[in-house]
Amino acid sequence: MKGQLLGFLLFAAFIPGVFAVPLGTLVPPSRVAELRASGEMIIETQLKNPSPKLLPQNNELRQFVNKTKSSLNPGMMVEALYLYKKPDSFSSSVDLWDVEQKTKVFNQVLAISTLTGIQYHSASRNIKRTFYEYSNVIDGPVTKNPLPDPVFSKPPDSLTVYARQKDLTFGDNIYQYDCTNTRDAIFFVQENLTSLTYGVVPAIGKGNLKSIVAVIDCGDSILVYAVSMAKAFSLPGMGDRISSSFSNRAEAVLNWLTSRLNSEIYVR
Repeated sequence: MKGQLLGFLLFAAFIPGVFAVPLGTLVPPSRVAELRASGEMIIETQLKNPSPKLLPQNNELRQFVNKTKSSLNPGMMVEALYLYKKPDSFSSSVDLWDVEQKTKVFNQVLAISTLTGIQYHSASRNIKRTFYEYSNVIDGPVTKNPLPDPVFSKPPDSLTVYARQKDLTFGDNIYQYDCTNTRDAIFFVQENLTSLTYGVVPAIGKGNLKSIVAVIDCGDSILVYAVSMAKAFSLPGMGDRISSSFSNRAEAVLNWLTSRLNSEIYVR
């Protein structure tokens, strides 16, 4: 019996993309208590010599973030950490990531067209404001022909998707999304392929904004870590405005993801 159990565990260890990760191995105990108690996301914003403060203990994620930070040398960093609690009926053992759930989560994060019309709190106006007036997958950064949101029967190991997104603050822009499916997590890396403007003022040059979203299954919950790094133009007051805007936008995107999970996967 022991031999059979050992054989199963050894076999399972080599099945890609099926393991959930205990939350306590990803974040410190104080963060675990904060995330589980509040139900709110934790946000950190840095403008001087930014360095990750909320980064979970996941080797591949840390490599993604550190490599991006090293190559970009950002002047601004906005991090968000959020714990999505699954309904009890969908909770799984921390030994096993439910592959069906993982696939559905992957598809929902790539439902880029559903970002159209979402709102965020504008700090400068102190009102709710539309984030994306238009958001759609396209066939490429040159032709820009709209495509339906991709849907997969199982997550591919890697994928590149292009999107056109008209942001009422930063203009009409083209982004590249690089998706990576690992055993423990799904990573989405966004890069701007066009320059962003703040009204009529240049704000962030081409390739100078990179955002990483990591989705990690923790059995009874899903840990979402997001970080945006930017090398913004050095204009008086621009850094504060951009960082405040990105902080509120991170919250809007995580609220959008929660809504998608609630309505499409973890129906309550």
